Amino acid sequence: MNDLPSLGGATAIRRVGERRAVPGPKSKAIFDEEAKAMAPGLQSIALFSQIVVDHAQGCTITDVDGAEYLDFIAGIAVGSVGHGHPHYVKRLKDQLDRSTFGSFTTENRARFMNLVASLLPEGITHMQLFSGGAEAVEAAFRLAKSVTKKFEFIGFWGGFHGKSQGVIGLLGGSTRNHQGPFPPGMHHSPYANCYRCPWNLQHPSCGLACAEHLRNVIKNDTQAEIAAIIMEPMQGTAGNVIPPDDFIHAVREIATECGALLIADEILVGFGRTGKMWASDHFGLKPDVMTIGKGIGGGFPLSAVASSLERMSATPFGEPSGSSSSYGGNPLAAAAGLGAVEAILEDKLVENSARVGRVMLEALAG
Repeated sequence: MNDLPSLGGATAIRRVGERRAVPGPKSKAIFDEEAKAMAPGLQSIALFSQIVVDHAQGCTITDVDGAEYLDFIAGIAVGSVGHGHPHYVKRLKDQLDRSTFGSFTTENRARFMNLVASLLPEGITHMQLFSGGAEAVEAAFRLAKSVTKKFEFIGFWGGFHGKSQGVIGLLGGSTRNHQGPFPPGMHHSPYANCYRCPWNLQHPSCGLACAEHLRNVIKNDTQAEIAAIIMEPMQGTAGNVIPPDDFIHAVREIATECGALLIADEILVGFGRTGKMWASDHFGLKPDVMTIGKGIGGGFPLSAVASSLERMSATPFGEPSGSSSSYGGNPLAAAAGLGAVEAILEDKLVENSARVGRVMLEALAG
């Protein structure tokens, strides 16, 4: 291919030199038929392109008109092993023939849980499974309340932890407009975005003004009832913001100072996306709680909250049915998770991410 497909309604390349309108006539007809019942608010890439997928393999999507596209968005970062990975598909197909719902243990789930547990940072040993990222974050908040018996939470400018009512108060941007009032006890502080520092300072001569501001937020804006500080070790939705190491460690220290848990939201950046298994690994960060999702299921709705057994046992979170959900850890989700994580490890995708990342950074710097 000489060009990449346009997503704005112009043209797509099927083969070298062959251009097609986007969307094609079949895609447009099916999209319009769906729109008779589909509410507004779909992900923008789906609205702009209006393509209708016929099949997909690896990193390539083929629409019903026969046009091919390179999938750079991966279902908003959920497709950790690409489309149709044979091992992933086999895991799901085998499970379909055995059982498809329920919260009872399955062999696949036992293997999946122990495999993921073996990859978690030191001190984080146990998990509870859920379906989506916001659900996992809300569960992490319930866990933090159970452990600390406090009720306030602090997030950072540019953070994205979901759009459900329990977490939208920590969401930045216009999506939160007109959605209040938010749950009480939600507070924000600036993230260490050194490229766009709100104080127009330079690191490291800034003296970590963002960390000192966090201390001031705790002192002046809260009731000293902070259950947790939630932080993406690297911010994705805000524009792939990579903070300096000392900011990450300062936040860890501040959380300890005020008796709060530190939640590392690894939903977007976990499972090798940054060249290490966890973004926290780049900083040597030891969080108290982790939220994980997206890549863990290879495209299947799956997320988790992970922490120590002691914390996960705190009541009421650790009581029977205290942290469960109807779909969390269902047989299909567990099979998908097992297939995805096995493929990530077997295909050395974490190492590949680091390798490709180095090549791209060198090219961009050159």
